[in-house]
Amino acid sequence: MKRISSILIAFTFVLVMVACTPETIIETIIETVEVEVPVEVQVPVTTLAGTYIGYSWGGESKGTTLEDASKKIQTIITLDEQGIITGASMLYYKMSNGSWYTLQDGTSRVSLDMGIHPIAATPIGVDGTEYADGTSMFTIDTHSLTSFYAMEVAEDGSAALVILHPTTRYQFEIKFPVGYDYTKLVSAVTVDGTEGGFIPTDRASSGGLVKIKAWTELAGANIFEINHFDHVMTEAGVFMGLSGESTMQELMSAIGVVFEGTTPTATTLTYGRHSNGGWQGNYEAIATFLIGKDATELTSLVDWSIERYAAAVNEDNFFGIDVPAGATKTAQNSEDSIAGATVRMSRESTSFQRALVAAGILNEEDVIKGRF
Repeated sequence: MKRISSILIAFTFVLVMVACTPETIIETIIETVEVEVPVEVQVPVTTLAGTYIGYSWGGESKGTTLEDASKKIQTIITLDEQGIITGASMLYYKMSNGSWYTLQDGTSRVSLDMGIHPIAATPIGVDGTEYADGTSMFTIDTHSLTSFYAMEVAEDGSAALVILHPTTRYQFEIKFPVGYDYTKLVSAVTVDGTEGGFIPTDRASSGGLVKIKAWTELAGANIFEINHFDHVMTEAGVFMGLSGESTMQELMSAIGVVFEGTTPTATTLTYGRHSNGGWQGNYEAIATFLIGKDATELTSLVDWSIERYAAAVNEDNFFGIDVPAGATKTAQNSEDSIAGATVRMSRESTSFQRALVAAGILNEEDVIKGRF
């Protein structure tokens, strides 16, 4: 029965085909083929999400490549889809004996010889750039002396203190004999090499803002008031809130000395970083500033609309090579953060801009190469 049905269906189809003209058959076939097929169009999705790395390095203006550089700054930023910075870090690397280390590494080896009498360094020349070392009570081995301090109180009550001064970059150190009057005001303690005051012994860097030609220039000054920008010492960190009107007891207490009345108790040799916290503190401040910013709008750490900075960018986009330009106005306002490592913020800005190049926000030709 099933076979007979199949034959009848086939026979019917043949009759229909025979009854049709050739034109009808062709039209029927065409109508059958013309089937509308939906086409799915892929729309590209643009996103800035990701982690990007940029560098600036010493010697670039002289043709040194990143691979051959002995010092470099690395900026790492993490962006969300819209380009908002959700994570940031900045590290300053230097090469030593074939190995890299960072200036943020605060590891230090410090020793003190109370038997040594500190002697002031000797400025040489008419511009204060050269000097002869003095004699220090402290031996300090650390990657960077920026914002460094150290102190100790011996069992007999004698004590010693060294503070790396931010604008002169000299170590100022003082020895406190047994029975020292710690009620004395900081403003009464000299910094000009006079016996009994802070003695400027060694210099950590030639790049200090203040070039001392003779210590008599500091007559009447104190450790917190040698230069206007010394306010960085008392606006952040362990000395925050202190001034020339503070007592020496308040100064020593700020860095961990415990007093019984006005007498200091024995304290083992202790060291740290004042102000913003040296390189680590300043670079952490940059990262804090960056987080939450729109990377498509914040394309530099330097305000290049300031004419004296813009005028110092040459045709190859190098800053401060042909025209002296001083420190640059920055995300942190480096002129007010001189205790740290940001007085040449243009180089930090370069590494940030190159991270933006990696993210596709800037082109390499947009990068302004800062002074390193």
